[in-house]
Amino acid sequence: MLCSFATLENDKVDEIKALEKEIGKTMVAFSCHDVKATQLSEDELAKIKKLEDKMGLSLVAVNA
Repeated sequence: MLCSFATLENDKVDEIKALEKEIGKTMVAFSCHDVKATQLSEDELAKIKKLEDKMGLSLVAVNA
């Protein structure tokens, strides 16, 4: 399972903002997807790590 920030329509954003205002807390919306990480060679892993370091991100290779 892999989760990422959700893409929301304006009406859903408005509902979340209303709840945030009501409870006085900031909310973050995630969507989860049933994917599995793929096997990587040492060379592939090194290339991914290099790009992660360059971009300041975490990358996950998955079976599409």
